[in-house]
Amino acid sequence: MADERKRVDPADANQITRAYLDSFLLEMRQIDADLPDTSMELYGHKFRTPIMMAALSHLNNCYPNGMVEMAKGAAAAGAVMWSGMGDEKELEEIVQTGAKTIKIIKPYADEEMLLKKIRHAEEIGCIAVGIDIDHAFGHKGGYDNVLGFPMTPKSQDRLHDFVKSTSLPFVIKGVLSVQDALKCAQIGVQGIVVSHHHGIMPYAVPPLYMLPDIVRAVGGKMPIFVDCGLESGFDAFKCLALGASAVSVGRKIMEYLHAEGAEGVRRGVEELTAQLSVAMARTCSHSLRSIDPAVLHRI
Repeated sequence: MADERKRVDPADANQITRAYLDSFLLEMRQIDADLPDTSMELYGHKFRTPIMMAALSHLNNCYPNGMVEMAKGAAAAGAVMWSGMGDEKELEEIVQTGAKTIKIIKPYADEEMLLKKIRHAEEIGCIAVGIDIDHAFGHKGGYDNVLGFPMTPKSQDRLHDFVKSTSLPFVIKGVLSVQDALKCAQIGVQGIVVSHHHGIMPYAVPPLYMLPDIVRAVGGKMPIFVDCGLESGFDAFKCLALGASAVSVGRKIMEYLHAEGAEGVRRGVEELTAQLSVAMARTCSHSLRSIDPAVLHRI
């Protein structure tokens, strides 16, 4: 990563992540290529695209009733909706749009509240539920506090209790090491998000840098998702080529939400999926599972 160090601040995880993404180029393979199939299956449901919403929260400043509008757009585009912090009413409205929704819950110190949120997600029809483990610590040396709610780190045993508390697939968000990925696999987690939460720690390695090692360690045991700084279908292709099952796009889709609400979200997901289709067609990748990692070359 020497070239990246010359151009970016190494303490800025987001700059490093963008530079690392851009360091991958694609070789073209045109013989025997055809229009690709971008569809995927996840947790018993079929989707038209592996480009998913990120586990966002508090989007009313971006667009009125922003999270629900995001869900409407995701449903129209045939994409997975993710939901972060928010009250029960908002989550119910999200699910009522028809969007297949994964609910991610902060690592609250109040574990009764955490368990209540897990139960609620199951009762209203979310397709999966999980915990955002990387929000346990703040930036001043103590535990995190989000909107007045204290957070605490969770042990492997306690996470196992949460996994067992629900019949839904359980997802852990904020995995950025083989060690944590293996611990997730050991307790029956059914999905992980490889992520540094938009640079929550200075000097954090890019998710894509860790992805191949994580895939080798736990690949095939659970879906592996990636987020952080993805801006195009070509970024998505690079993640998929290195073993991701699907990707989450946050800030880029928020631009479409801000401009046009639900219709903008639909258009944004479809535009990014079209870019992904271009990358797949020009690398002779007929489906998501047939993408060959050998088409990636680092400069």
